Amino acid sequence: MTKTLRFILTGLMAVACGAPVDGDRQLHILTTNDIHGTYFDSTYVDGGTQNSLLAAYYYVDSVRTAVGPENVILLDAGDFLQGNNAAYYYNYVETGVPHVYSRMAAYMGYDAITWGNHDVEPGHAVYDRVSKEIESFGIPFLGGNSIREDNGKPYFPIYTILKKNGVKVAVLGFNNANIKAWLDEDIWSGMRFESLIPLVQKDVDMVIAKEKPHVVIVCVHSGTGEGDGSVLESQGLDLYKSLKGVDVLVCAHDHRPYVVDNGSIALLNSGSHSRNLGHGIVSLTLHKGKVASKSVKSGLIPIRKEKADPKMRAEFQKDYEAVKAFTLREVGELKADFNLSDAFAGMSDYLNLLHTVSLGCEPAQISVAAPLTQRGTIKAGKLVFNDLFTLYQYENQLFVIKMSGKEVKDYLEASYDLWIRTASKPGDRVLNIHNVPDTRTGLERWSFVNASFNFDSMGGINYTVDVTKPYGERIKISSMADGSAFDPAATYNVAMTSYRASGGGGTMDRIGIDTDSIDERVVRKYPEIRNMIYDYLTEHGSIDPAVIGDPAVIGHWEFIPAPVAGPGIARDMRLLFGN
Repeated sequence: MTKTLRFILTGLMAVACGAPVDGDRQLHILTTNDIHGTYFDSTYVDGGTQNSLLAAYYYVDSVRTAVGPENVILLDAGDFLQGNNAAYYYNYVETGVPHVYSRMAAYMGYDAITWGNHDVEPGHAVYDRVSKEIESFGIPFLGGNSIREDNGKPYFPIYTILKKNGVKVAVLGFNNANIKAWLDEDIWSGMRFESLIPLVQKDVDMVIAKEKPHVVIVCVHSGTGEGDGSVLESQGLDLYKSLKGVDVLVCAHDHRPYVVDNGSIALLNSGSHSRNLGHGIVSLTLHKGKVASKSVKSGLIPIRKEKADPKMRAEFQKDYEAVKAFTLREVGELKADFNLSDAFAGMSDYLNLLHTVSLGCEPAQISVAAPLTQRGTIKAGKLVFNDLFTLYQYENQLFVIKMSGKEVKDYLEASYDLWIRTASKPGDRVLNIHNVPDTRTGLERWSFVNASFNFDSMGGINYTVDVTKPYGERIKISSMADGSAFDPAATYNVAMTSYRASGGGGTMDRIGIDTDSIDERVVRKYPEIRNMIYDYLTEHGSIDPAVIGDPAVIGHWEFIPAPVAGPGIARDMRLLFGN
């Protein structure tokens, strides 16, 4: 046998046995995250279109065609089971077939999927079912920091091993560590969620020692953050700065497109809602089966929504039609237009509805509600199920908890401190806004300094917010909505979201309420708030501003003094939303 023939046969045997073949390789890591139900490119109403997995697949397929499918790894970093009516329909309504996301993930050829906090939100019945479906399609479903309480082992696998063109790739996946602060424990019963630091490094070291991979990818449903170690839900840059032995770190959660690399590790965060693909490139040279050299690059591939893949569209057309029919189902009537941004300037029909629904839940005396969207108008007339997602996009439950009158007042002080700044004269800015670059476009724009979904107002009481006073002195509660006295020393039953009661947004912690023992305060738990709005429509047939704005039920609040608050807020609203 000649030396040349022996070399060829040895190489063929190595390939047949899965052993690495020496030479240069280039792996393309494509990532999605926070797609939030954007499976289809339609908004289902008025012919509107949106970014979607259909369009994402066009770009995935293009890269596979260009470089060869054996050189491409496709990953998702979580939050795919919540966000719009398509996810809702297959979570709760059509449960007799595999979830459309499971089937789409299989069609697109994902190599691994990590779950996110909003994938926990639908509860065990949904994520246990969907995870089994995804795994049945041969796609690992990862969550290494989701630890079982009964035996201390991960609820979902820590990692998987991929073989790509003779390269051994380890992919580790982890959920957000801060879930306990947002979601009721009933939803994630039997689990706890550990901080990613130092857990990820420990697991990476374990996988490297056991599997000896050529490439290591860590996929976390955690925000990019600032890298200062201060935010449990956003540990991305903390990991980027500290991890050893990792080539690509995939982040998610904060909807902030962000990529960075230093030649030896790349961080990819594609943003959200199928607007981009994260794109990492790992270039390596193998010699005698080991890595002789390796480098990484990071980037983003913008997704154009009109590039929806026609074959994939055809494959899932029946699913789309089913979701559309459900979405357009009539649920009631709206008596007047709802301008959702009005909620930032004072009392609004939008928040009055949430307060009315919440106060209708016994034994609630006071309600807490915040605007969950900044823009949009729902026109008067027929309401369809899709409108309920505009009104309330999250699967939050409603809790009724015990709070003292002093805690109620302190809560309002903390909430409005996020919302407004102190003004002293007409013309001063009132809303807490700034002009900074948009994280998605890089263009400067006016926006709230703090997350607007934490701007809680209260129903069931009468109060004023003095914009000329400092934090701690702004709120004056004059009475309950029915005119009876409000007593700081009394105990009240307060309705709020499960997210807020569990500590979401930090307001409860700021006023000294221990959310780790919130069950000691819970009087009653109700279903998802969106479903309660649907029930309200079923009972009343319509949403009438005259009914939901009844001051004897929801009370009244306003910004004062009018000569300072009025002009300042009007100007700030123009900066935020235009005319």
